[in-house]
Amino acid sequence: MIDFSSIITNTGTDLLTLSLKRPVLLVFLRHFGCVFCRDSLKELASKKSFFVDQGVDIVFVHMTENDIAEMYFSKFELKGCQHISDPGCNYYEQFGLVKGNFNQLFGLQNMIRGFDVTMRGTFISLKQIGDGFQMPGVFMINNGQIVDSFIHKYASDKPDYERIVKSTA
Repeated sequence: MIDFSSIITNTGTDLLTLSLKRPVLLVFLRHFGCVFCRDSLKELASKKSFFVDQGVDIVFVHMTENDIAEMYFSKFELKGCQHISDPGCNYYEQFGLVKGNFNQLFGLQNMIRGFDVTMRGTFISLKQIGDGFQMPGVFMINNGQIVDSFIHKYASDKPDYERIVKSTA
């Protein structure tokens, strides 16, 4: 059982309190150098108005210090977002997110989607910030309960954020 009250955001609010006020889309990121992480941040930034209209808060979980994460969030037009620093990947583990194997991280599916994402203008960074083997995931939390989730099978998987958010309706 996950203790949402012990998971604190950069603003000092715990996940339980947040989820009792409004549904929370909890997005566990890969490292900030990952092209798929960057693509996800770009997509989520483009859907900010959708999340506002749905009454949903987005909270990111990342593997670096908060000040470094803020630089990346600002770069992707997510300045001021709520986020959680988890350099030890403890929360990733609590939510059942595992370390990826070679195929999950570097297999053909990832190479094809990575090429596509790069061709659309999102580039990989040579600077890896966080555990390069950590797999991401997305969880919809409402009233202290996980009501939907998307667990990546491959680093390149693309969650349907809108479907996940609408699952709380």
